[in-house]
Amino acid sequence: MTQKDGKRSQQVYTLLVQLGRKEGDGLPSGATGAALMCYASGVDEAEAVRETVAILKQADTAPLDVTGYGTLEEREEQGHEIDDEERGLMARALEENSVIIAQMTPFFDNEQLDAPGGSTTQH
Repeated sequence: MTQKDGKRSQQVYTLLVQLGRKEGDGLPSGATGAALMCYASGVDEAEAVRETVAILKQADTAPLDVTGYGTLEEREEQGHEIDDEERGLMARALEENSVIIAQMTPFFDNEQLDAPGGSTTQH
């Protein structure tokens, strides 16, 4: 996508960020890490990931891995159901050119996370 000035327009990307532990990270006591569902604006997914990781590092967290799920349009093409609240958060991220953390799920010992594709990762 291009605008009149030749620059690509911003889009919002859905990102799942896995966090490790770091002193002062604000995660619950006993947590081994967390998963964050984020909506981040960028001209491409790589920029959205870079901005998200930079902001999370500034917030004294320890991002370990980022999985991208694409733009709203890409997710709809894949058959994802996206409710009005989620659409509103995506619109806000685009309007504010920001990263919005929509959900935080802490991990504790012996918990498992279903990774994309149905495989399971031990945490």
